[in-house]
Amino acid sequence: QVQLVESGGGLVQAGGSLRLSCAASGRIFRIKDMGWYRQAPGQQRELVATITAGGSTNSADSVKGRFTISRDNAKNTVYLQMNSLKPEDTAVYYCNADMVILGGRGEYWGQGTQVTVSS
Repeated sequence: QVQLVESGGGLVQAGGSLRLSCAASGRIFRIKDMGWYRQAPGQQRELVATITAGGSTNSADSVKGRFTISRDNAKNTVYLQMNSLKPEDTAVYYCNADMVILGGRGEYWGQGTQVTVSS
């Protein structure tokens, strides 16, 4: 069974920092793109940042200069360093990975981790 497990969410004051982690486990042959998405109450899920296996990154304009995505391919783990957090960053953050596994290739999601930024 292949799964993505996130950690690192929590409650933080505006201006603070959090680091999210997401580890992939199971019969994984290769992980291609990985990313973070978020969904605030009453809103659609939106892209936060993505990273390719080679390390190329892309991020939403709203988080540029504040959030940094990185990955450790040896650990099948992707990270999201979030600095200068704002109340509008409050959301459930989901990890996403495009993986080649036994049986084929697919897109997988983590269970989500809550990030709450107080003003």
